[in-house]
Amino acid sequence: MRLDHSTLHGSLQDPVLGSIGFLNVVMSRYPDAVSFAPGAPHPVFFEELDTNRYTGRFLRYLVEEEGHKPEKARRMLYEYGPSRGLITRLVADALRRDQGIAADENAVVVTVGAQEAMFLVLRALFRSPEDVLAVANPSYVGITGAARLLDIDLVAVDETPHGIDLDALEAECQAARRAGRRVRACYVAPDFSNPGGSRMTLDIRRRLLRLAELEDFLVVEDNAYGFTAAADAARPSLKALDRDRRVVYIGTFAKVCFPGARVGYVVADQVVGSPGAGDRPFAEELAAVKNMVTVNTSPLCQAVIGGMLLEHACSLADLSRRKADLYQRNLACLADALDRRLGRELPGGIAWNRPEGGFFIRVTLPVPVDDALLETSAAKYGVLWTPMSHFYLGNAGDFQLRLSCSYLDPEQIETGVRRLAAFLRHETGGWNGSAAG
Repeated sequence: MRLDHSTLHGSLQDPVLGSIGFLNVVMSRYPDAVSFAPGAPHPVFFEELDTNRYTGRFLRYLVEEEGHKPEKARRMLYEYGPSRGLITRLVADALRRDQGIAADENAVVVTVGAQEAMFLVLRALFRSPEDVLAVANPSYVGITGAARLLDIDLVAVDETPHGIDLDALEAECQAARRAGRRVRACYVAPDFSNPGGSRMTLDIRRRLLRLAELEDFLVVEDNAYGFTAAADAARPSLKALDRDRRVVYIGTFAKVCFPGARVGYVVADQVVGSPGAGDRPFAEELAAVKNMVTVNTSPLCQAVIGGMLLEHACSLADLSRRKADLYQRNLACLADALDRRLGRELPGGIAWNRPEGGFFIRVTLPVPVDDALLETSAAKYGVLWTPMSHFYLGNAGDFQLRLSCSYLDPEQIETGVRRLAAFLRHETGGWNGSAAG
């Protein structure tokens, strides 16, 4: 049987669904290129992983602290598990200890990465075609892709260096209301967003929560990169500031532990009430959706993550400290190399931001940045990056590229920026660089 692509779901024709796959294909074709494309954890942290030790530590926890018999504890890792997860208590303890998020374990659902958490939240929240999702622009493709799979309309709100533009967000809420629609939720990554690298000030965090109450929408907070902040520069998450249960909090262990586990989580302590059924946490609704999507998150993978948490006294900060130091080092190396090789805000229109944390730096060019230009960069100059147009709704990012430094060592970063400088010198019309390539 031959299927006509036009008869399949419309989201499959959306470029955002193919963007990650395209980058993987390009990387496989040019294995010797220095790649600033993947926002992946550094592989050095995988060398010390002892999954058997972590699993054993979690089994002892199940026996000694949860009260299960050893045989039952072992079976729990091999059988289907509860849809909410096996490590909800440990996750809740870690969030309380490090981030001041006072969430009960019953408000936590352990998911197959943060991506599933996004899908569950959107599926449960968006019932009517009149509901729209506001996203910071640029935005992580995982949330925009999930919305398109679920036929949820998106509203793009520009991102400033200090977070989402609150005046523009308020205007979008009012415009939606005039059109008989409503902004049901707003997705933000307040700490070093992917790909923009912006970070919300404390004032903007508080103002966003006040606006959410005023305009009656939920805030979906994605905190994948907050751990990379310098030790003396921590800011409270939106969820830690949340007093009205307006924030649904999404986290992941991909960066602070390892991505192959595919373990994330969502904190959803909003109260759901219905006649005759009583009140229950929103997490219960998400677990019901999860039952129809993945049934449960791998108990073995949860055991490894649980063991890692237990070995670090349920402290995400302690667990991620060495990783945060490496990512701070790499980010500084990348920014310094760009300063030395390219100079700040060159006359030719080349400029970049310098975020305080996270994995990414954005570069603005005087020429359109597209997949064809990426092919040229990879084939002729041996350096890969990501076109920012993949992350924007509209054409705002057509002259920008994203550089990720998380996966590389300082020597590779230096080599990559040298190649990038040669690429820019010859492919963007020329400029007076501050150093030879």
